Amino acid sequence: MPRLHASAGFGALLAFVLIIAFGAWRYDGFLTEYNLLTVLRYNSMFALVGLGMCFVIMTGGIDLSVGSVAALSSVVAAYLSPYGLAAGLAGGLVAGIAAGTINGFIISKMRILPFIATLATMLAASGVALLLSNQQSVPASYDTNFMAIGQGDFSAYAPEWVSADDAGFFGGVIRIFFGFPIPAWIALFAYLIGSLLLNLTAFGRHVLAVGGGEEASRLMGLPTDRTVFLVYVLSGMLAGMAGVILAAQFGAGQPIEGVGWELFAIASVVVGGTLLTGGKGSVAATLVGTLLLGILFTVLNFENGMGWISLSAYWQSVLRGAFLLVVVILQSRLTKSAAAPA
Repeated sequence: MPRLHASAGFGALLAFVLIIAFGAWRYDGFLTEYNLLTVLRYNSMFALVGLGMCFVIMTGGIDLSVGSVAALSSVVAAYLSPYGLAAGLAGGLVAGIAAGTINGFIISKMRILPFIATLATMLAASGVALLLSNQQSVPASYDTNFMAIGQGDFSAYAPEWVSADDAGFFGGVIRIFFGFPIPAWIALFAYLIGSLLLNLTAFGRHVLAVGGGEEASRLMGLPTDRTVFLVYVLSGMLAGMAGVILAAQFGAGQPIEGVGWELFAIASVVVGGTLLTGGKGSVAATLVGTLLLGILFTVLNFENGMGWISLSAYWQSVLRGAFLLVVVILQSRLTKSAAAPA
C-alpha cells in the first residue's frame, strides 16, 4: 500500500510539471509573473478546503459541507469587515469552526454516517447563508484593512532596487517573493502545519489508524471519537478561512459561491493519492493535486482564448467530473493490484 501512495503522489507531480511545460510551450504569457501569482491567489481557497478534506478522508470520512460553510463564512466575514480585518477574520473562522463542531459531534457522538451528517450541514449552512445575505452578495468594506487578506501582498516592503530593469534574475526572484499573495502564504503555512501534524504528532498517527480501522483503533485504546471530532472541526475551520479569503478577494460575501467546492476538494485529495477508504494519505500530495487541477483549468481558459475551442464553465465542470472519475477508477485498480499477493 505505501507503494500505491507514493506512486500516486509522484504521478500527480509529474502531471503537474508536464502541464506547466505544455502551457509554457503553447501560450504566450502563461509563465508570466502575473499569471502564476493569479493562479496561486485564486486557488489558495481550494487548497485550504482540500487540506481539511484530506484529514477527513484519511479517517475514512467525507465532508460535503465545506463549500456551503465557506460561503456562509464569507457572508459573516463581509458583515463584520467594517470593523476591520481581525473582526472579519474572527467571524469567518467562528462560523467555520461552529459548522465543523456540529459535524464532529453528530458523527463521533451520535454515530451518524459522515455522508448524511455533512449533507445535512451543507443544506443548513447554505440556507443560513442565504437568509443572512437576503439572497444577494454582501459588500465587504474597503474602508478597513480587511481586503488585504484576499487581495494583498508584501510588495510594498520589497527593496527599491528589485523593481529596476537591471535587477537581474536574483532581483526577479526577490520581487516574486515579496509579491507572493497573502492568501497563498496562508495556504502554504496551513499546509506546513498540516504536514507537521500528520507526520510528527500522535494526532496524525491516530488519524491514519482510525482510517485503517476505527473499531480496531478503539479496541487498542486510541481516542477515536476525539480524533474524528477534531478532523471535522479542522475541516470546518479551514473552510471558514477559505470563506474569509473569498469575501476579501471578491469584495463581497458570496452565499452561493461555494457550490461544487466539496467536489474540487475531494478531487484534489484523490488526485494526490489519498485513499478514499482512509488510512493512507499525504498533505504535500494534496497540495500538488490542488495545484494540478488549478493549472489544468488555467490551461483550458488559455485554450478558450486561442479560439480553437470554446468551453463554458458548465463544460469545465463536466471535464472536472470526468477527470475525477478517471482518477478514482485508476486508484481502485492500483489498490487491487497492490493488495494482490505477489
